[in-house]
Amino acid sequence: MGVVVKICGLKTPATVDAAVGADMVGFVHFAESPRHLAFDAIASLIAHAGGRAETCVLLVDPGPEAIEAAAETGADWLQLHGRESAEAVRAARAATGLRVMKALPIATQADLGTVAEYAAVADRLLLDARPPAGAGRPGGLGRAFDWSVLAEIDRRRPFMLAGGLTAENVGAGIQATRPFGVDVSSGVEVAPGVKDAAMIEAFVAAVRTAESAEQETTEA
Repeated sequence: MGVVVKICGLKTPATVDAAVGADMVGFVHFAESPRHLAFDAIASLIAHAGGRAETCVLLVDPGPEAIEAAAETGADWLQLHGRESAEAVRAARAATGLRVMKALPIATQADLGTVAEYAAVADRLLLDARPPAGAGRPGGLGRAFDWSVLAEIDRRRPFMLAGGLTAENVGAGIQATRPFGVDVSSGVEVAPGVKDAAMIEAFVAAVRTAESAEQETTEA
């Protein structure tokens, strides 16, 4: 299986169409985000995707009602992107029956200390850049972290790489970290929350080029 590509923060049918060359498409329900959508709008876009890619709803520190509403959109995955405990991840998975991806903020090697705990309860981990001090939203906010801190990570635990990825640097990120998948949002936007079809296409193409190069190196 190749590198899984997830395009997150989609808001329109046109950008969903542009992103279905990827493996996963994501939708954000978090009021502070420029990519925020109501659950009914997310459900409509998931229906529009029509199974052409796996679908994921991103939540931040949700309560039970939000988790239930997200599950009712028809999504394949829940993504928990806040400060949720491992127990909260386990509970969300049990309550919905959906696969759950947990985002972990990474800046230094010390941040990897929670990987084993969350890997035990989540179906997949997403390693994202730790937000700068004082940021009002989680995630890398368009900034990459030092990928060298992942040098010794146990790759038997599937993780997706996120934070500051673009078509220009994703190949280097794949080479440096050998992730299960990659996740992009602001790196395919012309303005906060405004996705660009050409940038999405270029990002997916860059990932496929990188994975082909990795395969050739392995086989050589």
